[in-house]
Amino acid sequence: MEGRAQDDGRVYQSSGDQHISEHHHYGDAPAAPAGPDSVRRPAVGRPPVVLRDRTDVLERLHRTVAAGRGGEIYVLHGMGGCGKTAVAHAFFQTATTECGRVGLWVNAADRASLRSGMLAVAADRGAGDGELLAARNGYRPAADLVWQYLDSSSEPWLLVLDNADDPAILGDGSWLRTSPRGTVLVTTRRAAPRWWPGAELQHMGVLPREDAARVLHDLAPHTGTLAQAAEIADRLGRLPLALTLAGGFLSHQVLDPWTMDEYGRHLEEDHHVHLIDRGADVLSDPGPRHLVGRTWQLTLDAFAEHGLPEAVDLLRLIARLAPEPLPLSFLNDDGISAVLPRARAESALRGLLDHSLTELVDAGDDGSLRCVRSHGVLLDSVRAATPASQTALLDTTAGRLLDAALPDVPDAGPYDPRLRLLAPHVLALLRRTTDAATVAQVVGIATRLASAMHRTGDYPSAWETAGRATDLATRILGDEHRAVLAARSRTGRALFRLGRYPEAEETLRRTLAVQRLRSGPDDPDSLDTAHGLQLVLENTGRHEESLALLYATAAGRKAALGPWHPLTLRSRSSLLASLGAAELAAEDERTQLLSLPQQCAEHLGAGHTVSLGARHNHAWASYQLGRFETADAEIREVTETYLQRFGPDYPIALAARQLQARTRAALGRTEEAVALMTDVVTRRARSLGQEHHFTAVSRDLLDALRSGRWEPPRPQH
Repeated sequence: MEGRAQDDGRVYQSSGDQHISEHHHYGDAPAAPAGPDSVRRPAVGRPPVVLRDRTDVLERLHRTVAAGRGGEIYVLHGMGGCGKTAVAHAFFQTATTECGRVGLWVNAADRASLRSGMLAVAADRGAGDGELLAARNGYRPAADLVWQYLDSSSEPWLLVLDNADDPAILGDGSWLRTSPRGTVLVTTRRAAPRWWPGAELQHMGVLPREDAARVLHDLAPHTGTLAQAAEIADRLGRLPLALTLAGGFLSHQVLDPWTMDEYGRHLEEDHHVHLIDRGADVLSDPGPRHLVGRTWQLTLDAFAEHGLPEAVDLLRLIARLAPEPLPLSFLNDDGISAVLPRARAESALRGLLDHSLTELVDAGDDGSLRCVRSHGVLLDSVRAATPASQTALLDTTAGRLLDAALPDVPDAGPYDPRLRLLAPHVLALLRRTTDAATVAQVVGIATRLASAMHRTGDYPSAWETAGRATDLATRILGDEHRAVLAARSRTGRALFRLGRYPEAEETLRRTLAVQRLRSGPDDPDSLDTAHGLQLVLENTGRHEESLALLYATAAGRKAALGPWHPLTLRSRSSLLASLGAAELAAEDERTQLLSLPQQCAEHLGAGHTVSLGARHNHAWASYQLGRFETADAEIREVTETYLQRFGPDYPIALAARQLQARTRAALGRTEEAVALMTDVVTRRARSLGQEHHFTAVSRDLLDALRSGRWEPPRPQH
């Protein structure tokens, strides 16, 4: 079957593992708004108009859904760029338009993308916000939730797991399962049957010579004949991805257009062409990522020839990062000037888009963040061809840009999807960098990123980011380097919030011991770890040890940072929540502790998170002292601020509402207190899980209020 392009149309063979987009704008018609649920639309850019030499595979897949069968897993495997995603897309369209299947498309390239995509599938199939929040925060099994709703779907479905090139990610959590309600299709480069037990495997190889020639000729029909296209196809190994890029290069040249013969001569003259020839000899191996490396280099050379060398610089910079969506704001920063003039970044990016070397994608949970994404094989090729003399500057610049994308001092706030998007890039740069100074810089960025995630309540991502950064940095810096210890401390803080108290205590104790030995007990990093450790001790019933550590931390921070530093005030604020009534009275007489909220407002501002926390803890202290009306009024104001700023499910908002229930009950408003605690218990169970310590404490308080067993503290005179 032969497809031809007419007028402004184009014919594409495959987008494969590379997503290639063309943007055409005619007239003033506005672009259609993006749908709120991206799992219903394949993330493949512009699909091929004609799919060549894949008829048998598509017919076999079509028979499975046309017959209404379910409970099957199909795996399309082969080397990168062989058209797996294009076949999956064609099958997806057939299943949804002709066979009545609900189509669900998930990018399974990495753990974070798989997890967020599968949770979006659960939402599509009816999962509630609370269930999704609990799974997102790691307090209930995310995969079980997804498959519960897939199994109970009222409509048959097709689930595509695209780019599943690390099968271990699917196995971690049992993301890959069967269901009688639908069919699963996986695309991957991993062909070993041991990765896919119970699945039907289909190898995707390169194209036959005639079909490969037609793909190239369809894309650039005016640059040569079918016979000439067949010669070029042979030199490119007949790989759909290479053919697509070569055809795009030939068809888009304007100033100095080449013929296919001229293109072929450049391939022969290029001193790296032996990589293509060598790759053509092992086409059955899905691993040779550099098979088409010189085709991309040829395109990059054209940028310099046509007056746009900045496009090469930009791509080399992007190649230091991960093949994942990268927020455009990352590139729109003065820090990029070390590699290319910022004023030329726009034209450089447009050049990459025009040559299908990158694409624009909408990312984030709601698709509202514009990002740029380049294919992994392309980035591998560019990175391998980057002169060694440039890597240090590229790594340093990438680090500075990532650093600029993060808040200087992470603060509490609602969930921010930009943080998750940055995580794979920080970790990729950390993997690629071998210079000790740069590694120390980047692991510091990773620690700050994990802290920012922590402050938004995304504790699983904070734990994974900090933990992985610790492991990567240890290879170069050793496990006692200051930056490594800070990252490990942040890992322990996240473990505490996840309710994994024994692991958190072991991590924080071990880290603190080394920090004290190397830097002293009053070093700011040592004190930060100590503050985290005392939280674990307090919540595991070791009040005296926790209180002694908290006193030492507050004194150490005052000496090291000054009395009005936010961290000093945070530790002193924690004393308000940790001391009993008699201890509060004594401490207030000694240090005027009960005036701390006014001190925080004076030095930090009334709206500062530490100031709000001090008011929250002061309300608890007033409650402990029996000053119930004062406590009730203060915690009501704090709760309203928390709800406006963070939402009703944010951890500290729930803690504030729990205290409000206590003050209401102490004032005789037991029904109001029960209503408040009923909602708190429900929300904590959804977000933290039934067995989490905080949920258990809330549940016990609710039971005591309902039974009449609860009593307020006695007023202190």
